[in-house]
Amino acid sequence: MTNRKAETSKLRTSGLAVPALALLLVPFITLLFLTPWSDFHLAYGDRHAVAVSLGLSLVSVGLIILLGLPVAYWLAKTASRWRVLVEMLVLIPLLTPPLAMGILLVSVYGPYGSVGEILSAIGLTLNNNAPAFVLAQIYGALPYFILSARSALEAVPKDVEEAGNTLGASPFQVLVRLTLPLASRGIAAGVAIAWVRAIGEFGIVMVFCYFPQGIPVKMFINLQNDGVTSVYSLLWILLIVTLPLPMWLLLRTKKQAIHHR
Repeated sequence: MTNRKAETSKLRTSGLAVPALALLLVPFITLLFLTPWSDFHLAYGDRHAVAVSLGLSLVSVGLIILLGLPVAYWLAKTASRWRVLVEMLVLIPLLTPPLAMGILLVSVYGPYGSVGEILSAIGLTLNNNAPAFVLAQIYGALPYFILSARSALEAVPKDVEEAGNTLGASPFQVLVRLTLPLASRGIAAGVAIAWVRAIGEFGIVMVFCYFPQGIPVKMFINLQNDGVTSVYSLLWILLIVTLPLPMWLLLRTKKQAIHHR
């Protein structure tokens, strides 16, 4: 009797999840039927947009890891009173609407911006070029990586690190041989989130770096010029290059969690 009640309760609980799941799935199921599969092709310039997004996003994610990991580690391990301030500084770009963030970047790094004028004086520009594209992606994705990596590093048991120190390992050896390996799954999840955010960034890139055109901007142009039916092929490419990595990491994490039980 008790088992039947438990099963009934589980079914009712599962039923509560149906509306939200249906709401989330409807656009993707609809896309399957709306895509003109018999005439599936990329429009003029789409291949270049894919190459731009993939190539420059790889550069952006590499720089995000390089810049973000030290900040994440410091936030995870410090007891400094400045920690709250640093967390706020990380959150500000994340909470700022992308359009506003793009305007801020133009105001700072554009040809007439404060930093932009200094760069122009030495022959450098950060506007409508590949470095500007990468910078826009970094602003859009770096905070997500820092927060995810910090959570992963905080989850590493302190007694493991203390044991490493007790056995004579240097702080760098503890970091490389203990902390980072134990936090690797969470850091990898942060990398996946950064990849999705970087390659899909539209608002900041649209304002700050219209050229070179990546996938999101090219989709917007196709939409404006030829209507919604012209973007389905490029939309599928965007989904194919962004979704598999986080989905694979999620499945891998679940399997490892089941294995450790």
